[in-house]
Amino acid sequence: MSEDNGCHATPIGGTGGAKEAGGAKVKRVIGVASGKGGVGKSTVAVLLAQALAAKGRRVGILDADITGPSVPRLLGLGSFHAETDGERIQPVLSEGGLKVVSINFFVDEEHTPVVWRGPLLSKAVEQFWHDTDWGELDYLIVDFPPGTGDIQITAFNALRVDGLVVAATPQSLVSMIVTKAVRMAGLVDAPVLGVVETMGALTCPHCGEAIPLFDSLDGQSIQAALGLPLLARFPWRKEIAQARELHWDRLPEDITAIADGLAAEVELALAQAKPVDRAAR
Repeated sequence: MSEDNGCHATPIGGTGGAKEAGGAKVKRVIGVASGKGGVGKSTVAVLLAQALAAKGRRVGILDADITGPSVPRLLGLGSFHAETDGERIQPVLSEGGLKVVSINFFVDEEHTPVVWRGPLLSKAVEQFWHDTDWGELDYLIVDFPPGTGDIQITAFNALRVDGLVVAATPQSLVSMIVTKAVRMAGLVDAPVLGVVETMGALTCPHCGEAIPLFDSLDGQSIQAALGLPLLARFPWRKEIAQARELHWDRLPEDITAIADGLAAEVELALAQAKPVDRAAR
């Protein structure tokens, strides 16, 4: 599955023979989206997955950001490669037991760009769902790419997302763009569970006071601007912003506490959301 353009990923070969979708035994699919890049969406997706796993849930991550994959590096899997058995893609296991699939597992090295047109990008996401041996999972976290294009439509339709978590910084420009992603979810009947505010403030290392980093929502909170419940609020932290990898047992306690609260809010919101028809997958 590649285009001969000089910069392409190794084809994902030997799959497609399986009749039942590899994700057939996944109980819940949770999308993490932002509409706009650079707001910490992938970090939120990884922290949510790790927090759910820490609660004893069986969790996988499907990195649907084909042209900008960052999940492998965040999980310390940047040098890993996926394998196939001729019928199924075998997900890579993180140190915390997360099952992970990303296009970066199929390139020669992580800096290799994937220069594909829309149909191939969408096909890759569909294949990651259908041809991966996900096994029995309580949750599959899908890290959506920014925007509202082909990949997002394919992910919503092929995976039948149970709920969408939106990541956003408290800025008017971000709010406007994220609103597009929220409305797109409504068009495909995907419940939006709520918003996670990212990098809205930093904590003074001397006195502990929260210092807002943005002041562009006319006094509104991000949840009020988007009309969504607030699921969590992650502050800007130097050790997180500069971290090459996010290892759950090495994260600051306040960050794991926030992530744990996010996981609890997501599970509560899912319990209250309208169930997705499994037979339609």
